[in-house]
Amino acid sequence: MALPNVPNVLLVDADPETARVTREAFEVSDVRLVSVPDIEAAEAELMHRAFDAVVCDLSGESFAGFDWLKTLHRTRPLLPVIGIASATGSRSAIEAVKAGAFDFLPKPLDPGEVCRVVREAIECSRKGSETVAIDPRNELAEESDTLVGNSRAMLDVYKALGRLSPTPVTVLIRGETGTGKELVARALYQHGHRSHRPFITVNCAAIPENLLESELFGHEKGSFTGATATRIGKFEQANNATLFLDEIGDLNLALQAKLLRVLQEKRFHRVGGNEEIAVDARIIAATHRPLERMIAEGHFREDLFYRLNVATIKLPPLRDRTGDIPLLTHFFLKRLSRELGLPPVTMSRGALSCLESARLPGNVRQLQNLVRKALLRSRGYPIDRSLVEELLQETDGGEDPARETDPIRQWISRLIDEAAAAGGGEAHRIAIEKIESTLVGEAMRRSGGNISRAADWLGLSRLTVREKMKKYRL
Repeated sequence: MALPNVPNVLLVDADPETARVTREAFEVSDVRLVSVPDIEAAEAELMHRAFDAVVCDLSGESFAGFDWLKTLHRTRPLLPVIGIASATGSRSAIEAVKAGAFDFLPKPLDPGEVCRVVREAIECSRKGSETVAIDPRNELAEESDTLVGNSRAMLDVYKALGRLSPTPVTVLIRGETGTGKELVARALYQHGHRSHRPFITVNCAAIPENLLESELFGHEKGSFTGATATRIGKFEQANNATLFLDEIGDLNLALQAKLLRVLQEKRFHRVGGNEEIAVDARIIAATHRPLERMIAEGHFREDLFYRLNVATIKLPPLRDRTGDIPLLTHFFLKRLSRELGLPPVTMSRGALSCLESARLPGNVRQLQNLVRKALLRSRGYPIDRSLVEELLQETDGGEDPARETDPIRQWISRLIDEAAAAGGGEAHRIAIEKIESTLVGEAMRRSGGNISRAADWLGLSRLTVREKMKKYRL
């Protein structure tokens, strides 16, 4: 019987050398490899054991690999299959993907490449199959991935999920680092009309810029140094499925232009290729970056922004989720104690109060890390305020929240000192007018003089912005 949480990979190939190379690829990893020579043995294994990925030979004369691949894709659409064959030309890769392959690798196999592609397939498979529950009151203790919180801000997120999940529209998820953008993307996918097809993810910030184009669009053999075979890109993998582009704000302008064309025309070329490839993928994008500011500064295409921003889900930072910190803390205590094999412990009211008043720039992710550390240090005893304060001092959460605004505080302090020395003054009027004029002026500068856009950013009407520009002679 397979160990829990250990990925199972099925290799279907009669070639002993392929089996040897594949075993070598995973001999120092936690992957459990099962090797069989033909379809009949593979079917028997699939009947008795769950697999996270299949590596399947498509080139044997007596082995109907393509037909079996199509059958697997129809009966088990979420099981990723990596096709392998002796042919290295573009046609083999294209036919494999059309038949339902997650990816294609040429023989002879490279152990490092096999390991990378299979692990990528396993990750996509698990992200697509692990349920994301929506549990406002934290009542589902057994769920591993859950959106928790009943604040007004989170209820707005749940309503947006319900409204947008069944539709095929492109969705842009916005929010600070650690607010749960990937969880929301998975929830959109799982409740959507393509939940029976794969969920392909790309973190645009985690892939070197010189490799990202090939990762997204694939490349042809010989298109650049090291391109020894045709490679399938994420867009091809996501055809008729869902593609999640995380940290979309990190794309350079050249890739932004190519992405815009795919969104507009649903067609693209591989790197170094001449053949135009049609694709139909549901796009979900996410970013923590201020895209409007990047547009004003020339770092992000405005036309791409409007293509991505068909529908938006804005995730609130933890500081705006009044009352959710106790719910999230209790959820993490239950889940992490189970994961770490520790007895469940409680957290004192004082400790919770300390967390509620703390500065947590890492949002939910930082809160989760704090709870994990507290569990490990508590040694089974209730978590008290002193332990939480100690942990906060070790992280950014323990910093003085006024640090970022020190220059403003110093300037205001001088205003008050001058007013006190004079026995009276207009410190309030001076401060408000100075800050307001700077704020409106900066918004107008970054919007390129577009009053409507600046008004949207400021939360004011166009008329009010005009009046303030006139007042401050901007």
